[in-house]
Amino acid sequence: MSGQPEDDTGEAALQDRIGHRFADLGLLAQALTHRSAADPKRAQLDSNERLEFLGDRVLALVIAEWLAERFPQEREGDLGKRLATLVARDTLAKVADGIGLGPLVRVPASEGRAGLRESLNVVADAMEAVLGAIYLDAGDIAPARAFVRRAWGPLLEADPRPPLSAKSRLQEWLQGRGHALPDYRLVSAAGPQHHPVFVVTVTAQGREAEGRGENKRAAEQAAAEAWLAGLPNGGTA
Repeated sequence: MSGQPEDDTGEAALQDRIGHRFADLGLLAQALTHRSAADPKRAQLDSNERLEFLGDRVLALVIAEWLAERFPQEREGDLGKRLATLVARDTLAKVADGIGLGPLVRVPASEGRAGLRESLNVVADAMEAVLGAIYLDAGDIAPARAFVRRAWGPLLEADPRPPLSAKSRLQEWLQGRGHALPDYRLVSAAGPQHHPVFVVTVTAQGREAEGRGENKRAAEQAAAEAWLAGLPNGGTA
C-alpha cells in the first residue's frame, strides 16, 4: 500500500515510546498512512485523515482539561492562548520528532525522496492521527491522556506566563504606542499541494518584513516575528 517496506521493528519501538501497545495494529498502520499512500479504490479512507480528525479533538480535550487543572487562577482568555500554542502545528511536529514518528509515516517512495516526511503539516497530522488511534484502540481516553501529559509536559511548563503569538505581540507593541495596526499581504503561494510555501509581507510604521510558512497563518506569524526582530530589543519593551 505504501510503496515502501513495512517497519515492524520501528512501529514496535514507537509503541514503547508512546507507552501504549496496540491491540489492533491496523489502527496504528492507518495512523501512519499519508493520503498519498492510501488506496484510491477505497476513496483513500485507509489514510490517516479520519484518525487525524479524531485525534485533534482528543488532544484539545486533554490539553484543555490539563490547563484548567494546572492553572486554576487563570481566566479563559489566557487558558485559550496556552491551548492554541500547545495544539499548534509546530508543537505537534516537535513532539512527533521527539518520538521518532516522521520516518515511519507511509508515503510513496518518490514522495519520500522528495522530502514529504519532513513536511511540518504531514508530521503534525500523523501525530494527531496516532492520538486518535490510541483513543479508539483503548476505548478510553486515559492512555492518550497519559501520553500527552508525558510528551507535552516540558512544553506546558516552559513558560509560567500565557504565551503570545508574534502577531499578537506586534499588535500590542503598535497599539501600546498609539500606532496603526499592521497590514499583512499575501505575496505568493507556490509548491506542491502537500508541501506549499506561502510568502507574506507585513507593513507597520513604514517598515516591511517578510515571512514564509506552510500556510498563510504560519507565514503571517513568521512575518510578524521578522518585523519584531528588526527592533533594537526585539519588541519586548
